[in-house]
Amino acid sequence: MPKRLLRPSPVRAAPEGTTVEDRDTGAGASEVGASSASPGPPGSGTAGWQQRRPTEQRSAGGQAGGDATPHQKGKPKKRRKRRRGRKVFARDETQGNRSPVPGQAAVPALEAKQPTAPAISATAPAPRPEQGTRRPPVHELPVFAALDLGTNNCRLLVAVPTRHGQFRVIDAFSRIVRLGEGLTANGRLGQPAMDRAVEALKVCGDKLRSRKIRKARLIATEACRSAENGVEFLERVEREAGLKLEIIDRQTEARLAVSGCGSLVERDTQGVVLFDIGGGSSEIALIDLTGRRSPRLANHIVSWTSLPVGVVSLAERFGGRTVTREIFNAMVDDVAGRLASFDGRDRLSHLKASPNFHLLGTSGTVTTLAGVHLDLERYDRRRVDGLWMDRDSVDRMVERLVGWDFQQRCANPCIGADRADLVLAGCAILEAIRAVWPSERLRVADRGLREGILSELMADDGVWRNDGRGRQ
Repeated sequence: MPKRLLRPSPVRAAPEGTTVEDRDTGAGASEVGASSASPGPPGSGTAGWQQRRPTEQRSAGGQAGGDATPHQKGKPKKRRKRRRGRKVFARDETQGNRSPVPGQAAVPALEAKQPTAPAISATAPAPRPEQGTRRPPVHELPVFAALDLGTNNCRLLVAVPTRHGQFRVIDAFSRIVRLGEGLTANGRLGQPAMDRAVEALKVCGDKLRSRKIRKARLIATEACRSAENGVEFLERVEREAGLKLEIIDRQTEARLAVSGCGSLVERDTQGVVLFDIGGGSSEIALIDLTGRRSPRLANHIVSWTSLPVGVVSLAERFGGRTVTREIFNAMVDDVAGRLASFDGRDRLSHLKASPNFHLLGTSGTVTTLAGVHLDLERYDRRRVDGLWMDRDSVDRMVERLVGWDFQQRCANPCIGADRADLVLAGCAILEAIRAVWPSERLRVADRGLREGILSELMADDGVWRNDGRGRQ
C-alpha cells in the first residue's frame, strides 16, 4: 500500500487585533497568486528594513514520512516496490525544473541563504537523482515581507512561498494613517499625520523583528514622493521605528501593481487596462497579450501613466463630505482632462471591442463598490477579490453612492467613517477611466503593491524554481 504524502497544515494569518484597524489586511485568503512577478531595479530585493539584531541562518528540517511497505520476497523486489511507490508522489527532476521564472537571478538575502529543499528524514530512503524534493513544513519555509506606506494607508504583509507562483500570508497589518492629509494645500506632511504614520510603522517594525525574514522590501509612495519634507520624515521613521523605507518612482509603482494582480488575468485575455487608484496618485497600465505570452505580465505593458491625483488629493480639492452631482461631475472632468494628455492612451484601441478585453481595478474604491454590490454585512476579502462586475452593475453602484449623503455612506459596513469622505472621489476617478477605456467587464482585485513586492522577492530568490511541482 503506497504511503500517504504528508502535507504541512495550513497556516492562517494572524487574527486581526486592535492594531489592525483597516479592513484591508490582505490576509483573508490562504494563498495569493503571484505568477506575474516582474524584475525590480538592481538591489531592490535588499532595499528593505533595518534590522536591529543580527539574523541567524535557519535550518530546513526534513519532513518525516514512513517507508513503503517492504516486499517479503527478497531484496531486489523490495527495491523495485519502493521505487514504484515513490514515483506516485515525486516528480522527476526534469518535471520539477521545467518552469523556472526566466531571467530571474537570485539576489543576496538579508540573512544567510537557506536551502529551499528540506533535508531527508533518516527513516526515508535516500532520493534518487531523478526524484524531486519534498516541500518543507510551512514553519521552515523562508519568510518574506512587504510594506507599503501610501498617502492613506500603512500596510504590511508577511508570507511564505507555496505552490509555484503563489504564497501564503502568515501575518498582516493595515491601518489608515492619512499621511497625505493637508499635503495638497501645504506641500508638506503635517505633524499629526506623521505621528500617526510613525506609530503604525512601529507596530510593523515589531512584527518584522519578531521573525527571521529572508528578504523584505519597504516602500513609500506619492505622499513621501511629493512632500517637501518627505525625505526628512523617512529619516525620522528610521530613527524611531527602526525601518528604512525607500521612495519608489511612479513607473515602479505601476509595475508592482501589475505584478501583484497578474494571477487574475486569465489565459484567454487579450488586453487589460489595469488601474490602481491610490490616495495621492493613480497608476494606469495598458497590457497587450495578443502576442506570445510571457510568464511575467509586466513584460506586456505597452503604455502606462501615473496621474498625480488620488482619492485624498481629489477630495481635499473638491470636498468629500458633501458631494452634489455637480461636484461629482466636476471631479470626473478634472481627471478626464489629465487623461486627455496621456499620449499612450490609444495603444489598446484595436482590442476595445474584443470580448477578451477588460478592466482590472485594484484599490479601495473598486473593492468598496464590490462590497456594496454584494450587499455584504461585513467586508469579506474572499468574496471580493477576483469578483467580476459587468458594466450595468458598476453603473448602478456608482449612482447609488452618489445618491447617498455622508451619513448613509458612513453607515454602510463596506465604507465606514474612515472612507466615507473619500469613496466618491475614487468613483470619479473610476468614471473617468471607464470613459476612456469602455469595457463590458471589470474585475476587482483586493491586492496590489505588497503582493507585487512579495512575488518579485520570491522570484528573485528562486524559491519556486525547484519546488517539485511544476507550474500550476
